[in-house]
Amino acid sequence: MDLFSSTTEAVNIAFFVTLGIAVGMLVLITVLMVVFVIKYHRKRHPKASQVKGHTLLEIVWTVVPTLLALGMFYLGWVGYKFMRAVPEGAIEVSATGRMWSWEFEYENGKRSPELYVPVDRPVKVNLKSADVLHSFYVPAYRVKQDVVPGLDTYVWFHPVDTGLYDIFCAEYCGQRHSYMMSKVVVIPAAEFQDWVEQDVESVPVVSDEATSDQEQVERLRRAGERLSKIKGCNACHSTDGSELVGPTYKGLFGRAGVVITDGEKRQIVVDEEYLRKSILEPSADIVEGYGPVMPSQQGITEEEVNAIVEYLKTL
Repeated sequence: MDLFSSTTEAVNIAFFVTLGIAVGMLVLITVLMVVFVIKYHRKRHPKASQVKGHTLLEIVWTVVPTLLALGMFYLGWVGYKFMRAVPEGAIEVSATGRMWSWEFEYENGKRSPELYVPVDRPVKVNLKSADVLHSFYVPAYRVKQDVVPGLDTYVWFHPVDTGLYDIFCAEYCGQRHSYMMSKVVVIPAAEFQDWVEQDVESVPVVSDEATSDQEQVERLRRAGERLSKIKGCNACHSTDGSELVGPTYKGLFGRAGVVITDGEKRQIVVDEEYLRKSILEPSADIVEGYGPVMPSQQGITEEEVNAIVEYLKTL
């Protein structure tokens, strides 16, 4: 039988027990110190008396702190085991951390920049990094796990109330680390089922015959806009002209500029070929005035690149 009912309870109990013991010891030691300073002040005892041992007292101040430390260790150990044992029936979501965003993918292939979960059902989040060290942290559920490149790990939690709960990166991961935020969106089970099954189709492939079809192009543009959020592009590139880590997307297509290629400056005009190369090989042509900080887009498909390019052309 589990000692705890949730990850929040496991951490809270261990924290408050440890805090209570620490405060209790602080008060006890402070009070005794004040009493001894007053009682054995040199004015009252100008000559030191012989100090005699007290076996019972020595046993007490050895045994009691030991038992308290063992009690705190026990709570931490059973809490750790509880937080690593995923309950049966938990839904699984994959989370990828990259500079500087979170991407969540569900078992049916749907992806989202926010973590949508059903209320009153355990959720296992499988974690991996696409670039550097991150840390997946949801304060409301007391879960925090380092996300190390090349190492797959996980956390789980059990949401009992609907609402929005913050997700942070708790490990410094670069210039826009503080912007690496998302949300756990807890919704009713029926609403979650409708959401996860909605708009799951893959990015539409636009053939030569379809490029003149306005509806098909609009679908591709919407897919590109969604992908730019999922892939974390908006963490570094604004759409309103403001300067962030990377150049703004506003008015990007057709713009003339200077890039650094193999250490040499050259003039370019932003066209489809340049955009595709910038997505697939972000360090090949560095825009003058910016650093080579864009991470590689591992696993991105040709259809996804086409969708993002189509979206950028409309800004």
